[in-house]
Amino acid sequence: MSDHQRQAIVVVGASLAGLRGAEALRDGGYDGPLILVGDEPHKPYDRPPLSKHVLAGELPPEATALPQLTRLQAQWRLGQPAVALDRERRELRLADGATLSYAKLLIATGARARPWPGAGADLAGIFTIRTLEDARALRSALARRPSRVLIVGAGLIGCEAASCCRDLGLAVTLVDPNPTPLARLLGTAIGATLAGRMQEFGVDLRLNTEVQAFSGDVGQVRRAHLLGGAVIAADLVIVALGATRDTDWLAAAGLVADARGLTCDAACRAMTMTGEPDPGIYAAGDVARWPNPLTGGHLVNVEHWGNAVDQARHAAANMLAPPADQGPYEHLPAFWSSQFGLNIKLAGLTDGADALAIVQGSRASHRFLAVYGRAGRTVAALSFDQARWLPAYAEAVATGAAFPPILGATDQPRIETLAPGFPSPRRSSNRAVPALEMAHA
Repeated sequence: MSDHQRQAIVVVGASLAGLRGAEALRDGGYDGPLILVGDEPHKPYDRPPLSKHVLAGELPPEATALPQLTRLQAQWRLGQPAVALDRERRELRLADGATLSYAKLLIATGARARPWPGAGADLAGIFTIRTLEDARALRSALARRPSRVLIVGAGLIGCEAASCCRDLGLAVTLVDPNPTPLARLLGTAIGATLAGRMQEFGVDLRLNTEVQAFSGDVGQVRRAHLLGGAVIAADLVIVALGATRDTDWLAAAGLVADARGLTCDAACRAMTMTGEPDPGIYAAGDVARWPNPLTGGHLVNVEHWGNAVDQARHAAANMLAPPADQGPYEHLPAFWSSQFGLNIKLAGLTDGADALAIVQGSRASHRFLAVYGRAGRTVAALSFDQARWLPAYAEAVATGAAFPPILGATDQPRIETLAPGFPSPRRSSNRAVPALEMAHA
């Protein structure tokens, strides 16, 4: 066996995608050296509960540890992020100066929460929600009963945090530059329904405006200054401006990587600047940007739990397969969110949708199933506490059925068809795509 063959498979990113990818390598028959590199000191943990159960105090942060489904027999290098990659030498450099050689590499570094980019960023009392430490620190601050919580960004994370804070009995103001919450993910027609629900639960919604700066007293945040001059009192701020993919360490590696992610081919192999995939480097999870057949081959990032698992397992299978047997990765994005007493589920991608139909229930009741169409095809299905028919519509999304795909069901009311109402792109120094939303080129 050559020196190259004796080198380890290295997984960079010790979170959900990295763990499931490593397990899939073992399950697929790989019995050689296996190294998992993580920038956090913790072994893999589940992130979705951080903005729900952990903030609410229903679950201690340490209870979010992910189960290991396979005996890994791996070397863990935790608390040492990767800082550079030399593809020619097949070497990875860590923050402590250590160098790891690899035979193959799985990149699953995920994404980082965008910090507040404006004035007042150094004040105490400003938080993001992404890591275990973030959730632990924020939970401790919420337990001190701040007089008013300000949330910047009405994407999924911001909306879930607002719901949690209201459940705790805290006064909440939510600021977003769009006309409704979740406007860029679900459109304003559905977003308006959620806005009404939020207001019923006592959230002070400030829409179509932006926070320009924070100010405070003795180093503690006390006020938010809005576009147009309005000032909001707040002694705790949650910044929910989305995430950037963790690719900075790849800057000199000759790969197509930037804040939007690491570009891959259909087999999850990392693309080089010369336009060819690197046969020894694969990517999975939030960091990966790949051509999804559901979007006609457009590059897509999907920041969802299910995609992290499925893509990691697919990448691992391709890593063990011969070059001529590299299967393309196909995935139907899906997520769920629990907020304001609602269980919200989405299957598919709403990007570019030009039509919307309410096919079950009604928006007024906050119990309905909606279907999104693009160019006459069904591209996504959404349920608000009305998931009975969701699997059937998810299948219609996967097959590209005509819009809307199911007509004449016995429990189907008159179908309401309307425009989704996606906002036009806008330029803003502080706006970002809300965390867990999908973006594609």
